[in-house]
Order: sequence, then structure tokens, then C-alpha cells
Amino acid sequence: MNYEDQYDVFMDLLNDTNNTNDLTYVVNETVLLCEKQAINKFGASFIPVFYYANFLLSYLGNGLVLFIIYKFEKLCTVTNIFLLNLVLSNLLFAASLPFWATYHMSEWIFGMVLCKMVSSAYFIGFYSSILFLTLMTFDRYLAVVHAVSAAKSRKKAYAIVASVAVWCISIVASVKELVLRNVSKSPLNGLICEESGYTESIMEHWRLVSYYQQFLLFFLLPLAMVMYCYISITVRILSTRMKEKCRAIKLIFVIIFTFFACWTPYNVVILLRAIQSSRSSDGDDSCSDEESLDYALYVTRNVAYLYCCISPVFYTFVGKKFQSHFKRLMAKRIPCLKRHMSISSQSTRTTSQRTPHSAYEY
Repeated sequence: MNYEDQYDVFMDLLNDTNNTNDLTYVVNETVLLCEKQAINKFGASFIPVFYYANFLLSYLGNGLVLFIIYKFEKLCTVTNIFLLNLVLSNLLFAASLPFWATYHMSEWIFGMVLCKMVSSAYFIGFYSSILFLTLMTFDRYLAVVHAVSAAKSRKKAYAIVASVAVWCISIVASVKELVLRNVSKSPLNGLICEESGYTESIMEHWRLVSYYQQFLLFFLLPLAMVMYCYISITVRILSTRMKEKCRAIKLIFVIIFTFFACWTPYNVVILLRAIQSSRSSDGDDSCSDEESLDYALYVTRNVAYLYCCISPVFYTFVGKKFQSHFKRLMAKRIPCLKRHMSISSQSTRTTSQRTPHSAYEY
């Protein structure tokens, strides 16, 4: 039963004078109704701006990486295959943001089919982006820490199979959106694209599944793998006599810190919402707590989404090879940079000849 049907039933019961003595429909418990008009106004003013900014930044950053891969690279290496899939997942996720921005400003005006498709694309891109970031970190760990033993296994087939597995996991994790998302009409908010179609207990169960799936599978596990891989890489680098190991370690610290700073607040809020949903049946939650979590979710979620825009910077332009490609691209557009480019390229060739451990060059 959607919101409009519930509202009609309520009005029928309220206006039906014949049922004034029939108390069978009366429930002897306190029902807490929380008004969310202030939160909805905050979301309508805050979320569209952030979503459009994320959309533009994501397409600029990821589009530039995609162009550099197309122009200068070949899809014959494991790193480039993973990077291409990461870019595609970020673009898929970002493509859904203008729809959600419009939705928060007014109502869902795009129909039932797009409600399901945009919701699915949103979560498929979101989940696959996290998994590809983790997969790239693990592959870098293999290339640095187990360079000799992993040389035979790090082939093109391995990258393709791993990428297909990530997309399959992301699609399976997002099937719920395709099945449960529906368009209905709310008396207060107009047309809404939300999960509906089943009883409240079933919907609450699936919400809890989503919260814990997000926290465990798409945060704790990737965070543990990223921390382990980069700590192992740092130990490996420190054991060598590389001249540029300080630069590499600084970049590792920046990547870990940014990953942790962007994802942790959002997932902590997700966990708190799961705990709140578990307690809601007992009536222990309050409107103030629910409102605070809603505000926190709006802010922390957009900080987490911002990582999809800046992740290509860490995984491409901090590397010397992509820096060189970017400079060559800029030199073609800005002729005055050609002289500086020639000097930089000579310096880069000299450095690469002196440093045999190319796998460590971030």
C-alpha cells in the first residue's frame, strides 16, 4: 500500500461516523510521527548543488583519464584494465546524480522505468567503484611485494576475470533496487521514487540488509584490504635503497588518509541508522536522534561521493607515466609549454634510468 492509499484509508476512517463505536482498528500503543519538513528543505537546497558539482567534477576528472588512456595507453596491462573499469564505474555512478538532484528539488518526474534504472545504475556504479579501488590496491600490492611470484599470474586474462567478478558482485548487490523501487504519489511530497510494494516489516528487513551490506561488504572489507596492502607496500619500500622512497611513502599516506576520511563518516552514519532501525520496533528512538542522523547522512554521503571524483587523481596523475602523458597533452594545446616539456622529459628519462624499481614509482 503506497502513501496515497494509506492517506485515503486514514481519511475514510476519520470521516466514517458509522465506525465511531467500532474499536477493532484501534491499536493500544503510542505511534511516534516525526515531521521532516526542515530536513526536506535542507536537502532540497543542499543536495542538488553538491550533486551537480560532483557530476561535473567526476566527468571532468574521469573523462580526462579516459582520454589519456585512449590517446597514449593500450589495454594490454592489468593496471590499465582496472583503471578503465574504475573510470567507467565512476562515470556510471555520476550519470545518475543529475536525476537525483532534480528529484530533490521537486519530485520524481522521470517515470517508473527510469526510477528503477537510475537507482540500479547509481548503486552499481557506487559499489563497483569501491571494489575496483580495492582491487587496484591489491594488484599494486602484488606488483610490489610479490613482484617475482605474481609476474606469471598478473596477465590480461586475470584482469578481465577479476573485473567481470566485480561487476557481477555490484549488480547482485543492487538487484534489490531494481525490484523494490517504485513510483508512488505522496500527499506531501508529490511523486516519489522509493522502495515500496511490500509490508512495512519486509521493507524494514531489506533496509537493514542494505545498511549492513554497505557497512561490512563495501566499507570494512575494502578498508581492511587497503590498510594491509599499503602497510605491506610501505614496509617493502623501506627495505629498499630507493632514492624516492620518501615521496612514495607520502603518497601512500595521502591515499590511505583520504580513503579513510571520505568513507568512514558516511559508513559510521550508515551503521548508526542500522542500529536505529533495529531499535525502532521497540520505540526507543526519538525524533531528534532521527533528525540528527538524517542531517549527518546528507553531509557525509556527499563527502563519500566526492571520492569518486578525486580517486582518478591518486591512481593516475600521481604516477610519473600519467604525469608525462598529461604534460604532452597540455603541450599540444599550449605551445609555450613545449620547451618546459622537453626539459622535464629529459629529467624523467634520466631518473628512470637510475631507478630500476619502476613498480614503486607512484
